[in-house]
Amino acid sequence: MLHTLVLCLAAAIAAPSDDAALERRVDKILAKTPLVDGHNDTPWAVRSRANRRLSDVPLHEDTLHLDRPMHTDIPRLRQGKAGGVFWSVWIPTDLEGADAVLTVLEQIDLVHRMVERWPDDLQLATTAAEVRQIHRAGRIASLIGMEGGHSIAGNLAALRTTYRAGVRYMTLTHWETISWADAATDAPRSDGLAPFGEDVVAEMNRLGMLVDLSHVSAATMRDALRVTAAPVIFSHSGAFAINPHPRNVPDDVLDLVKGNGGVVMVDFLPDYVSQEVFIWRTLRSAERARLEALHLGAPDKAQAALEAWEAENPKPRSTLAQVVDHIDHIAQRIGAEHIGIGSDFDGMHDQPDGLDDVGAVPALLVELLRRGYTDAEVAGIAGGNVLRVMEEAEAVASRLQAERPASEADLEASQ
Repeated sequence: MLHTLVLCLAAAIAAPSDDAALERRVDKILAKTPLVDGHNDTPWAVRSRANRRLSDVPLHEDTLHLDRPMHTDIPRLRQGKAGGVFWSVWIPTDLEGADAVLTVLEQIDLVHRMVERWPDDLQLATTAAEVRQIHRAGRIASLIGMEGGHSIAGNLAALRTTYRAGVRYMTLTHWETISWADAATDAPRSDGLAPFGEDVVAEMNRLGMLVDLSHVSAATMRDALRVTAAPVIFSHSGAFAINPHPRNVPDDVLDLVKGNGGVVMVDFLPDYVSQEVFIWRTLRSAERARLEALHLGAPDKAQAALEAWEAENPKPRSTLAQVVDHIDHIAQRIGAEHIGIGSDFDGMHDQPDGLDDVGAVPALLVELLRRGYTDAEVAGIAGGNVLRVMEEAEAVASRLQAERPASEADLEASQ
């Protein structure tokens, strides 16, 4: 009995000490390697709260006090030891043509204004070398990722213009299929990439813009990996083998990513992380449709019945440990050198337990060390791997620009 008590006390005393040691290792890693988040939706969070008025969303202060609290602000980025962030310039998928291009340019401008407003903390980065230099200077590298090919309205001139404005990746689709690429969560049109979609990938390679395969269908993933001359990224996706959400990456595609040299940046959004949450969401959607059909013309009754169903079937919670389970699977399948972090903060309504906001990300790295990852592997996952992909894409672009001029491919002519 006494022996058991001694062991329990020893464990209780040792655990905080062990955690402190792991936290010191993380601090040492992040002093040398920038912690780069592949996907943060703060720009749209600002737009939705204040119509792009940064004066009404003071990111240099704690944004938890806002009427609609955010996951991101500069104090918590500092707390989370952020070294770089790909700010997503997502726009709604129902925007088309000139409206889409204008809106994405407004979002790109918003990122530039964030950097100009808070220059002591944020600095624009367009290359891997700039990210490292900004990190050494003690600021947070601000990169731009364009979420959804609908943003360029089928026009390569728009693609090139956004690149010149600082965009360094484009997600080929968002939630909906577009004319030249199929999405994971919509009916297919092209069984992957249409011919113009292949032209888009080739021009992105020539520019040095990373091809982002989050949100696209598995067929589009395979086509893009066949066509691309540079490593790809998944800016915010998980492992399909852990949670079979269509937004996650199947094992056969992971194998192609290994051959391509790309990186899967693991997402925190609960529906993608937890199979239990995904199943609950699916059941809730079915129940909502049933109740709306049952109570046609009486939406209040349908809503009350749905709330009663939710009370009887509470939503499961996702956890930090489940996020690391995705990392474990990808590492075991293709190696830790093909993994990054893409949080999706400010693009989700709830977060995994233990990953409440941008200030909590180092806890994920502590868990990786606890599970036996080496310091070098954790440094790669934190940011080294995606910076390596950027460097390789930059080298491919330099070669391709010497070989061929800008593409004159035209969407209408290809259809």
